[in-house]
Amino acid sequence: MNNILKTAIFALLAGAAMTVTASACERTLRSSDTHPDGYPTVEAVKAMGKMLEEKTGGKLCIEVFFGAQLGEEKDSIEQTQFGVIDMDRVSLGPFNNIVPETQIPSLPYIFRSVEHMHHVMDGPIGQEILDAFQPHDLVGLAFYDGGSRSFYNSQRPITSMDDLKGMKFRVMQSDMFVDMVSALGANATPMPYGEVYSAIQTGVIDGAENNWPSYDTSGHYEVAKYYTLDQHLIVPEVLVMSKKTWDSLTPEEQQAVRDSARASVPVMRDLWDKQEAESEAKIEASGVKVVKDIDKTPFIEAMKPVYDKYVTSDKLKDMVKRIQATE
Repeated sequence: MNNILKTAIFALLAGAAMTVTASACERTLRSSDTHPDGYPTVEAVKAMGKMLEEKTGGKLCIEVFFGAQLGEEKDSIEQTQFGVIDMDRVSLGPFNNIVPETQIPSLPYIFRSVEHMHHVMDGPIGQEILDAFQPHDLVGLAFYDGGSRSFYNSQRPITSMDDLKGMKFRVMQSDMFVDMVSALGANATPMPYGEVYSAIQTGVIDGAENNWPSYDTSGHYEVAKYYTLDQHLIVPEVLVMSKKTWDSLTPEEQQAVRDSARASVPVMRDLWDKQEAESEAKIEASGVKVVKDIDKTPFIEAMKPVYDKYVTSDKLKDMVKRIQATE
């Protein structure tokens, strides 16, 4: 589909959203999400919309287009930069080549735990990364959770790096993630998410890596019965607004957007924690062998060449140090 046609379709969808909700609000902001309806990020933006409507006395509302209705993440990012889409909820990964600062929280083992990630992203470092979106026609509003990603496979329990040697793992289509798996002694196979189940089932790959809810809802646990909580990636998700849309708002409306976005974060985290707990219980009850007690130190030490390759400027090196120093 060419860009002109895509833009036209997005504009039509956006116009439809305004028509549906115009009677309730003076202006409806169009927000995109690749996740399905009911997913924690989708519900968090809906909650933000309710708070925004209340704060602005009905002047501003939000319509969430879930399930990639407005395009996959690469397309939705471009449309948000152009102002066709007003808001976008995206993983930080797709921004790595656009906003250099987003590479740092995407690094393997940069966060010691989900709690550590919260402390970093809720503080001055997180705000610094949000501010870095502005020169790219976007306004960073808030960070959501994407869970911690761990390895699972069909062959054997992974209790050390030696168990990874020679195994083939699907990774997201990212050079950094390919290099991460290679540094651990395994073979990385970039592959679209929808192809993973059959690839494991037929032996094209041995496994993949993801969080509890994705491992559950994808059905991957049915064909990959070994799951190891190494938590190599704890990559946040981000909610951004088009700079074009932002500049069209009054200072009071901009503040209401920022306040509502921040207030939606605990809503999202609460929903995420519940979904994660449900998925974990379901998987453990299914008979999957879960390895929870693992020494991460050798895994972390193996990431030095990855950091050397991607953390090149003094600014990024300083950010890594500050994150590691955060309690």
